[in-house]
Amino acid sequence: MASSTDGVRVAVHHLGGAGPPLIIVHATGFHGRCYQQIANHLQTERTIYAPDLRGHGDSSRPVNGRFAWAGMAEDLCAVLDHLDVDTPVDLVGHSMGGATVLATELRRPGTIRRAWLFEPIVMPELAPPPNLLATAARRRRPRFDDYQGAIDRYGSRPPFDSIDPAVLDDYVTFGFRSDGDQITLKCRPDDEAATFDAADPTVFAELPRITAPVTIVGSGDGGHPARFAPAVAEQLPNAQFVEWVDETHFGPFANPTRAAEEILATLR
Repeated sequence: MASSTDGVRVAVHHLGGAGPPLIIVHATGFHGRCYQQIANHLQTERTIYAPDLRGHGDSSRPVNGRFAWAGMAEDLCAVLDHLDVDTPVDLVGHSMGGATVLATELRRPGTIRRAWLFEPIVMPELAPPPNLLATAARRRRPRFDDYQGAIDRYGSRPPFDSIDPAVLDDYVTFGFRSDGDQITLKCRPDDEAATFDAADPTVFAELPRITAPVTIVGSGDGGHPARFAPAVAEQLPNAQFVEWVDETHFGPFANPTRAAEEILATLR
């Protein structure tokens, strides 16, 4: 566990491998161990770590209820200190995780050696209220009778019906905890909603300060993250933009092998 701000204890998972470190930072509502299937394809060349940001997975909630995305960057800084890795270091980020990587570089210039970021949520402007993602998160079902019931439920409807079954299994197995006769989401629906509501609109204007090489990947689903991705790449002085036209915002979960192959190509 790494000690962060706001009383947060950040869980750091070792996903295996040997070689230079690679840190994978997860999307909102998920956790580090969702990326085990990607890590499996990286282990011959990299030692992979994946933290759970505040309120997610096995990490604690902030004692003051602060889910501001600046706090996520503080969590990643705490992980870097805990692992005592030499910087610059290679990073992968998905959605909020990508935004966290960029915000961490702004906070600690020289953190990134190379980064592969799938639709980082760095917006030119905040979406107008209501925040539909936050509304949906608050409605999320927090309990199931057992793990298989949760897997069956999630796997029967979008967006989880399109992801790799092994990724779905990892999400449920490590994203719920036993609670008496039921299982309960580790990331509380209200906390996930608070995280969506706390997205930082100030990072976009600061992106030209980041000179490290970054690959920005956008999907073809037409959603807000996909529309923002090219603009993020344009703001970064040393970025390339790649489009996965046949995938959605959940592309790394739907095709972990492709993600791993492109990550390795980027890092090399």
